[in-house]
Amino acid sequence: MGNALYDKGRQGFLEGAIHWEQDVIKAVLIDTADYAVDLAHHQFLSDIPAAGRVATSQALSEKTVTAGVADAADLIFLAVTGDSCEALVLFQDSGNPATSRLIAFIDTATGLPINPNGGNINVIWDNGANKIFKL
Repeated sequence: MGNALYDKGRQGFLEGAIHWEQDVIKAVLIDTADYAVDLAHHQFLSDIPAAGRVATSQALSEKTVTAGVADAADLIFLAVTGDSCEALVLFQDSGNPATSRLIAFIDTATGLPINPNGGNINVIWDNGANKIFKL
């Protein structure tokens, strides 16, 4: 598939409904055997079946938006067990999957796919020009 932004996520940024630096943004590890990404139509975390959501991170910290480039501190998923993870999804966490907006689908990153074994999974964001993603 390749890394991409969800259409409704981009729309949320343009409408001012998503504020990268101020909102609670999290990542969820995804088992693509249980989730077929649909960038054009999926809008909320509830569009990803629970079976496809292997582990959810704490809120991203140290978020920046310089020159339209989204970045944050690297993160750690603690003590992950479950199905193989082939991707991760960033989302704006409202506390309710039915209203938590999907932002980005990432499946081409160092370390993916990964088979959880009960240990921690480190996510190290790209340090290149586009960091996590660029609008």
